[in-house]
Amino acid sequence: MSMFPKDAMRVLKETSRTFYIPITFLQKELKHSVASAYLVFRAIDEIEDHEELTNDVKSTILMQVSELFKQPFDNEAYLRILGSTKDQMPEVSLRLEDWLQACPKDVLPIVMNAACEMATGMAKWAKANWEIHTREDLDDYTYYVAGLVGVMLSDLWEHYGEAQTDRELAIGYGRGLQAVNILRNEKEDLDERSVSFVPDGWSRAELFEYADENLAKADEYMKSLSKKTILLFCRLPLALAHKSLKAMKEGREKISRAEVEQTVKEVQLH
Repeated sequence: MSMFPKDAMRVLKETSRTFYIPITFLQKELKHSVASAYLVFRAIDEIEDHEELTNDVKSTILMQVSELFKQPFDNEAYLRILGSTKDQMPEVSLRLEDWLQACPKDVLPIVMNAACEMATGMAKWAKANWEIHTREDLDDYTYYVAGLVGVMLSDLWEHYGEAQTDRELAIGYGRGLQAVNILRNEKEDLDERSVSFVPDGWSRAELFEYADENLAKADEYMKSLSKKTILLFCRLPLALAHKSLKAMKEGREKISRAEVEQTVKEVQLH
């Protein structure tokens, strides 16, 4: 029996509003597995995303952290790796050990393996200053930050005997969500981080096409799910992505809070 910290759901709600609601739809064991996995990913993501660290520092930290996921987690080593950056890290990153301990033991290897892969990929992209030149680059980047999460979720559904799903479609699901994020944050990424996730020679039209293509895989993925709670979990982020994409195609920046709430209701009634 893993000890699921009472405040884990609070931290999840504070750091990931998009995924907090769908995670609450899941039943106990799966809910704890997915919640702890998302907190682990968030912890890594906050390092990758940190505004005050140089790319080299990020890359070094992430590579060292990725090694920690290959054995039983050593928190002292983790804090040593963070070193003086500790004071700048948010709670979700500092408490990485808590999230790993919260994960049900039987699926901990699945989560650790995914976290290791994510940290490695993010280290590589931080080192490359997220310079995306080709579609292959975009596919690679979106795999590490989102596609592999889809694969991990598929592994969890399978572990608990709830569904057999196509991993390629799962990767498409993750990539589709990430593509919508890239479209939404394109200007901000450029202005604030001087980063562009758009391949050379692509306009927004090609990015929209990329998002559409991957969301079509996500729609296909949904067909292999039958368990109500998992369907609800997967349906909500996908519905929000479709709506956000449509809004942006119509020239709106994003969907309103009210539209989000409406979507949550629709998904639950479906």
